Amino acid sequence: MQVTITSRHEEVPEALRERAEAIVARLARLAHRPTRGQVEFDLEHQRATAEIRLHAAQNTVYVSSADAQDHRTALDRAAAKIRRQIDKKPASRRRDGARKEK
Repeated sequence: MQVTITSRHEEVPEALRERAEAIVARLARLAHRPTRGQVEFDLEHQRATAEIRLHAAQNTVYVSSADAQDHRTALDRAAAKIRRQIDKKPASRRRDGARKEK
């Protein structure tokens, strides 16, 4: 899966870049056939913003955005929002061919 990390108005530190890749990889394991992940960091008016887009099969796109005092907290909040979106979709947590337990 391809992961793209971009930033507006500043450079992304290497530690934050690695954390973003790890979070997207963790979310991708829960989504149904993920194809691409995008993380975008922004800094406006002393507020750090993180936006995550996770593209999956059948034109499913999970999008979340969060802001906080720092990028790491914003990233964690956006990841929690995507996790809730994935959990709401019932077939997304099962593997292909797996049967639902009765």
